[in-house]
Amino acid sequence: MRIHYKNKGLEKVLVGVNIFTAAIVAGSFVAIFGFYSPLLPERLLYFVQAALLCIFIVEKVIRTFNSVSLKEYFRGFWFEIPLLLALAISVVGAGRWFALDNPTAVRHAAIGVYLVFQVVTKVCRTVVDLAASGRNPTQVLIASFLALIISGAGILMLPRASAVDEEISFIDALFTSTSATCVTGLIVKDTGKDFSVMGQVVILSMIQLGGLGIVVFGAVFALLLGQALSLRGSVAMQDLLSTRTLGRIGNMIFFIFVGTIIIEAIGAVNMFGMWDDAAGWSGGFHKQWFYSIFHSISAFCNAGFSLMGESFIGYRKSWQIYGVICPLIVFGGLGFGVLYDLFNLIVDRIKRFFKRLFSKHHRFSMEAPKRMQLQTKIVLSTSALLIVLGTLAIILFERYASIDSSTEKAGILGALFQSITARTAGFNTLDIKSMSASGRFILILLMFVGGSPGSTAGGIKTVTLAVIIIATIATLRKRQEVEMFKRSISIAVVGRAIAVTLLFVAVLFTATLLLSITEDVSGITMSDILFETSSALGTVGLTTGITGSLTTAGKLIIIVVMLVGRLGPLTLLAALTFNLKPVRYSYPQEAIIVG
Repeated sequence: MRIHYKNKGLEKVLVGVNIFTAAIVAGSFVAIFGFYSPLLPERLLYFVQAALLCIFIVEKVIRTFNSVSLKEYFRGFWFEIPLLLALAISVVGAGRWFALDNPTAVRHAAIGVYLVFQVVTKVCRTVVDLAASGRNPTQVLIASFLALIISGAGILMLPRASAVDEEISFIDALFTSTSATCVTGLIVKDTGKDFSVMGQVVILSMIQLGGLGIVVFGAVFALLLGQALSLRGSVAMQDLLSTRTLGRIGNMIFFIFVGTIIIEAIGAVNMFGMWDDAAGWSGGFHKQWFYSIFHSISAFCNAGFSLMGESFIGYRKSWQIYGVICPLIVFGGLGFGVLYDLFNLIVDRIKRFFKRLFSKHHRFSMEAPKRMQLQTKIVLSTSALLIVLGTLAIILFERYASIDSSTEKAGILGALFQSITARTAGFNTLDIKSMSASGRFILILLMFVGGSPGSTAGGIKTVTLAVIIIATIATLRKRQEVEMFKRSISIAVVGRAIAVTLLFVAVLFTATLLLSITEDVSGITMSDILFETSSALGTVGLTTGITGSLTTAGKLIIIVVMLVGRLGPLTLLAALTFNLKPVRYSYPQEAIIVG
C-alpha cells in the first residue's frame, strides 16, 4: 500500500534519516551482543538506542502531518498505535506494576524490540517497493540475496557467533553465509561445533529467509500488517513466484507463509524424540527442541545444514529420518505453486463432499470440480519417477558395481533417502566418499535435475527435464506439437527449457574447469571436483569431503556457483537483458541438416 505525502522533498529527507538511523540501530546491537564485552559502555549504548527511539517517533509524527490523507496513513500504519502503547506500558510500568527487581532490563528489552521491529518493517517495505518500482524485479531479488549474504557473513565473523577461540575468517564466513542463504548445505566449518548458539540461530535465519526469498518475506510481512499490495507489487510478486494468478497473489503469499510455519512446526514436533535414540546424545529439553526446529527448517527449505558432523549417518535407523525428514524434503522441493494447487483441490473436494451430504438441492446444481493444473501433474509425476528410478539405480550400482566389500551396502531405505535428498536437500545417511563411482554419478544426475520451479531447490528443475524429454519424443514421432497430459506446450516454453539446460551445463563445465586448476593437489580427483560443482550448482550440499580443504580461490568459485544455482542462470540473464526489446522482423527460412 503506497502512502501519498504533501511535501515529497521532506519525505525524501525522512527516507534518508530512516536509512541512517536503521544503520545505527544495527551497529548498536552488534556492539552490545556481538562481543563478549560491549565495545562501548553499556549505559552509552542504551542511551544511543533511546535517542534512536525518539528519532523514529518524531519521524512518525512528521509523516502523520505530511500525509495527504490521515485515513490512508493510519490504515497503512495501524500497527504503530498498539506497538507504541505496549512500549509505553513497558517503560512506565516496569518497576511500578511489574518487574520490580530489575525494571531497567525490561525497559532496555522493550526499546530493543521496538527498534528491531521498526528496522524489519522498513526493510521489508523497501524491498517490496523496489520490486514494484517498475524496474526488473529479478534485479531486486539478486540485490536482496547479496545484501543478506554480506550481512550474514559480517554477523558470523563476530566473536560471540563462534564457539571456538579463533575468529572465523571472512572467506569462511562468506562461504557459510552464501551456503545458508542459497540453501545449499556445503560447509567449511562444522555448524554444530564451530558456531555458538547465536551463530547457529543466524544461520537458521538465513536459511529461512533464503528459502522463502527475502522479497517474498517482505510481502508476507506487509500483508500480515494489513498493508495490501499495489498492482505493481502484485505483478512483481507474480514474476518472482512464477505464478499465473495475479488476482490471488495475496492469498498465494499468505499461503506460503502459513503453510511453511505449519509444515515446519509439524516436522519439529515429530522430530523431537529422535535425538534420544542416538548414541552419545547429551542434550536436554531445550537442546532437543532447538535441534528439532533447526533440522525441520533445514529439511523443508532443502538446505541440508545439520548440527551433527556426519549429517544423519548416526540416525539412519530412526523412523523420523524416513517418516519426517523425507516428506519435509519432498514438500519443500515440489514448489509453493504446486502445494497451493493441491491445497485448493483438497479444499474443493471437502466442500463438495459436505454439500453433497447435507444439501440435497446442491447435488445437481454444483459447478464442475476443480481440475489439477498441468504444472502440478508434471511436477508430481516427474518427481515420483525420479525418486523411484534414483532409488533403484543406487541399490543396483552400490550392490553390484562397488568393488569395496568392506563398506556397508545401501539398503532400500538408505537408497530411497539418498534419491530424495540428492535432488534437493543434501542430508546423507550413507558415506558419500565410500560410494562407488557409478553411484556418485547417479547422484550427480539427480543433483543436476534438482527440484521443481518455485521451490527452494536448485537444478534445472523437474518441469524442464520433462519438457525436454517430451520434446525429444515428439521429434522422434514426427509430431508438430509437444504434448503432455493432453495439453500442448508452446514452443517458447520448449526454448526456455533448452536455454536453462544449456546455461546450467555451461556453468557446470566452466566451474569444474576452474576448480580443476585451483584445486590441482594430490588426493582430489576430477570426479570429486565434478561432484562438488554439481552439488553447489544444484544447491544440494552433498560432498565427497573436499569442501573444507578448498583453496581461497576454490571457495570463491563455489560461492559464485551456489548463488547462480539458487537464483538460476536464466534469472541472472533476464536481469542483465531486461531492457532489450524483442525484434519485430524475421528472416526467410532455409533448411539445414542436424544430427
